Amino acid sequence: MPATPHVEKHFTASETVRDVVIGMADGLTVPFALAAGLSAAVTTTDVIVTAGLAEVVAGAIAMGLGGYLAARTDAEHYAAEEKREHDEVERLRGREIAEVAEIFRGYGLEGQALTTVVESIAADRQRWVDFMMRFELGLERPDPKRAPVSAVTIGGSYVVGGLIPLVPYMLVHDIAPAMRISVVATGIALLIFGGIKGHFTGVSRIKSALQTALVGGLAAGAAFWLAHLFG
Repeated sequence: MPATPHVEKHFTASETVRDVVIGMADGLTVPFALAAGLSAAVTTTDVIVTAGLAEVVAGAIAMGLGGYLAARTDAEHYAAEEKREHDEVERLRGREIAEVAEIFRGYGLEGQALTTVVESIAADRQRWVDFMMRFELGLERPDPKRAPVSAVTIGGSYVVGGLIPLVPYMLVHDIAPAMRISVVATGIALLIFGGIKGHFTGVSRIKSALQTALVGGLAAGAAFWLAHLFG
């Protein structure tokens, strides 16, 4: 009877999850803190909604642009290091071969096996450079589409997160109950978001949910307190 095939499951979308976490976490806390702070200074929810929506749009653009520039910087850094490695393979061949050998010695290879592997790596220049980029410098080749995707993911997540604390102010025109609903809705959203994040990253969903809610609650609470203090 054939053995059941072993299927490994690994999470491979860590960059996308990171972008969603960045956008959603800020989107849930910053507009909520703004709305809560304004609740003590204004008498109508129209002002809170207008200011909140303006902040969501501005925040989404700023966060998305930041994600785009960060991804572009990673790509430019990789390209510069790759060019340098090409130059070193051309001009300092002996030293680079020694570095390849040293890397494999760290994995326990010696003797003829080591020589064979090193010669195989050095036989193809691009493969050699790719090897050095990954195992010497610890760099992975960036996805060329990463920058725009990151910008849209972060910006979109910020909008989704930012609308959650603002919707109660759109539906309820009395500030006090609207704020209470916003607090509850944002807290629930933080818990759900944290649980989903934990599921995708392999961390305990309960632990991740509580951590996310705690961090988001502290950030929003601090902003709310400061708004009241100076308002």
